[in-house]
This record gives sequence, structure tokens and C-alpha cells, in this order.
Amino acid sequence: MPNRHRGEIAAELGGARRTLVLTLGALAELEAAFETCDLVALAERFGSGRLSARDLLRIIAAGLRGAGEAVSDDEVATMTVEGGAAGYVRIAAELLAATFEAPAP
Repeated sequence: MPNRHRGEIAAELGGARRTLVLTLGALAELEAAFETCDLVALAERFGSGRLSARDLLRIIAAGLRGAGEAVSDDEVATMTVEGGAAGYVRIAAELLAATFEAPAP
């Protein structure tokens, strides 16, 4: 069961219920992929509201790897989700919110 206080979320990807979390290592991976200099720049990029399909893929794949799944971006690219493109957006948005927003008391 995912722990929201640790930034974990649950999502169904590829027909399986999975946990995703953006650990420090996963965030470093995303900084490199998006060529940002720090976490603030990364958060600002995500906060722009403009994410490409490749962005969604990288975020979701990093979240799966952060949770311990040994998956490649190519493997994640073949995973289906309920709701199609909107489903991928929902998962990435929920993961980013769990990572960058302060939890409610």
C-alpha cells in the first residue's frame, strides 16, 4: 500500500497495480533528462502545465524505478492505462503532486 507521506502513489499500468515514487535518485534522473540545474527548475518546468508524451513517459518510468521496478522507458512506453492519454496525465500529475506538494496535516 503506497504511503502518500513518502510521496508514493498507486496506479494501474499495463494491467497491474503498481507503486510509483520519485526518490532523490529518480529526481536526479529527471533533472538530467530535462537538463535542469536543480529541483526548483525541475518543479517550475513541471508547473508550466505543458508536458509532452515523452515527458509523461520519463516521469512515470522514473517513478516506477524509484519504487524499485526494474523497467526501461521502452517497457513503460508499451504499458496501457485506463483512460488513454488522460490516464497518463492523471498518473504523472498525481505523482508530481505527491512529490512537490506539502502533505495536508
